[in-house]
Amino acid sequence: MGRFRIMSRAGMVDGGSRAPTASVVLPAYNSERFLHEAIESILAQSYTDFELIVIDDCSKDGTWRVIQEFASRDPRVVALRNDRNLNLAKTLNRGIQAARGKYIVRMDHDDVSRKDRLERQIAYLEAHPEVGIVGSTMQIIDEQGRPVGKRRYNASDAEIRRKIFRYSPFCHPSIVMRKDVVERAGLYDHRFNPAEDYELYFRIGMHALFGNLDEPLLRYRIVSGTSMTTSGTRRLEAETIEVRRKYARTPPYRMSIADRLYNWLHYASLYLVPSRLKSRVFSMLRNS
Repeated sequence: MGRFRIMSRAGMVDGGSRAPTASVVLPAYNSERFLHEAIESILAQSYTDFELIVIDDCSKDGTWRVIQEFASRDPRVVALRNDRNLNLAKTLNRGIQAARGKYIVRMDHDDVSRKDRLERQIAYLEAHPEVGIVGSTMQIIDEQGRPVGKRRYNASDAEIRRKIFRYSPFCHPSIVMRKDVVERAGLYDHRFNPAEDYELYFRIGMHALFGNLDEPLLRYRIVSGTSMTTSGTRRLEAETIEVRRKYARTPPYRMSIADRLYNWLHYASLYLVPSRLKSRVFSMLRNS
């Protein structure tokens, strides 16, 4: 099976064991520094009916060793390794395809999930079968894990759709998705990298409703020295605008006149306004 060999149960090929309710998909690339804490925050969840699929995207540090150590100690850990660097979208798709759970839980290598995160989000989806994806508020932390801020997201489907052409409606590593909805919508499209998550949300919204919990269930880590370069930020903004254009007239979406003006100004700002200033303005607008 080449690079798509699925290793689990401390390295054995998965057999016919009962499928877990949830599959946590955690991509990792050169993640040795924070990976222990991220994995431990999942393994310590109050909700225990899950598998944790950790995929090493051909790291150059000790990431694979860390993953193997956890897989040898906990049978819920599924250790996968790419033969070559696939980048985020393709690595996530590999994890989703390997997942056996009803729900796909996203997690990043340097973030920390609150102990009751899975319990709260899965209970929400069980109670709201019409919702296909649910996120949460994120607490922003620094490298040492100290709280430095918080970002809230619109909670209801109506509120999310009303502003979906202004900014991404979810904190990506905080989301839980129904696997059947993701399969109907299609997986991540790497052509929209690094805005592949935003583009997927639009497709999910064609098949199901959106939701967010107004609780800080994820601690989102900001690490100095790993932020995007100016060119990387411009690429993200350009792909974000392209996603909005793609769905501007695609049912059930339709850009309002105010949305179009917002995106025109966003496009005009790509090379005219410094990224830091735009970030401050964006934060004010998204919270208004």
